Amino acid sequence: MPWHALSPDELALLEAAFWAGGIARHDLSDTLRFSRSKTNALAAGLLDQGLLDEAGVQHSTGGRRPETLRVHGRIGVLVGVDIGATSLDVALLRPDLSVIARHSQEADVQAGPGPIMARLRSLLPAMLAENGIARDRVLAVGIGVPGPVNFAAGQLVNPPLMPGWDSYAIRDDLREITEAPVFVDNDVNLMALGVLWSQRRQIENFLVIKVGTGIGCGIVCHGELYRGASGSAGDVGHICVDPEGPLCRCGNRGCVEAMAAAPAIVTMGREAAEKGRSAGLAQRLAETGRLEASDIGAACRAGDAEADAIVRRSGRLIGQVLAALVNFYNPSHIFIGGGVSQIGPVFLAAIRQSVNQRSLALSTRHLEITSAPMGPETGLIGAGVLAMREAMRGQTLPGQTLPRQIRPSQTLRSQTSISGGLR
Repeated sequence: MPWHALSPDELALLEAAFWAGGIARHDLSDTLRFSRSKTNALAAGLLDQGLLDEAGVQHSTGGRRPETLRVHGRIGVLVGVDIGATSLDVALLRPDLSVIARHSQEADVQAGPGPIMARLRSLLPAMLAENGIARDRVLAVGIGVPGPVNFAAGQLVNPPLMPGWDSYAIRDDLREITEAPVFVDNDVNLMALGVLWSQRRQIENFLVIKVGTGIGCGIVCHGELYRGASGSAGDVGHICVDPEGPLCRCGNRGCVEAMAAAPAIVTMGREAAEKGRSAGLAQRLAETGRLEASDIGAACRAGDAEADAIVRRSGRLIGQVLAALVNFYNPSHIFIGGGVSQIGPVFLAAIRQSVNQRSLALSTRHLEITSAPMGPETGLIGAGVLAMREAMRGQTLPGQTLPRQIRPSQTLRSQTSISGGLR
């Protein structure tokens, strides 16, 4: 059926239903500060258009049992893409961000955009066909990349981990396989969106740290993702922790990324193995010819003193950087994700200890430092959040063109204090 341009109030209601994942009419009314009659009228219109769906009834506290409203699953599908330093993950998602299909494969981002994008141009149409989904049913595509992004242009800007990708037009590359809008952002920003969605926007000020081949930070402030003036906010991996430290990919010395991310952990583990300080790591190196961060983590969990020291050192240095961020930003939560975050509890404990030792007492009084809530899928879900949110904001659904000046999130926030493998 044809779609008409939605009003700002309709868009605000649709976005509120999306972030809630399912919400009763009276809760929508309270959230948006609309009258009950206005909320019911708007909801009825969106139900008639097939944009909202009634998903059953909720528990009643008296009177008629309230029905749950959610974004209708048949409006189309979202595509989430997570391009990592060593992997490529693609997912087809429903509007409620449940996964229809997912495919993961190893990939070397340093090979340049040609091989990675060729795989994506082949993989995405195949996944749609395998699941019986026409290409014109794609609402939007969200893509995460491990480097700084000019969000408005959808291009990377001098990414240290991605040689050959500077100013590469990812959007243009995908136009031959989809007419859906494509949105590109830093991978940790997408993790932050994934966490924000999983918490139903009930946590408004938090950080997400991804520790893998690189180290990055996603910042959520007052319920909104913060990218900074030019899109580079959160590039904490290049904060110096030792001016005399090793040379970093960015050209400077002593960056926390060069001293505490996966490559640094592996380098320290190999040194311990080759110099006879760790029999377990030496045996692993002899068996496989290589070490990975997960091997150092396994040795740490098995009681290897040298591996334990390596993991603790990495956590301590990351915690040193986070302590400065805590003193500056005063978040309520820090969520730790990425491949290195999975190497064991000692790593997280070392981060907590370092943050608590170096931060002001007031800033850590209610601070929670924990693992990212959806594990390895946080970035993919965040890519779906980006795709859906930007499709609503900028404003296209299948067969529909909405005015660019309409930004439902601004409407929503003006009406309510409720805000919304390795890297």
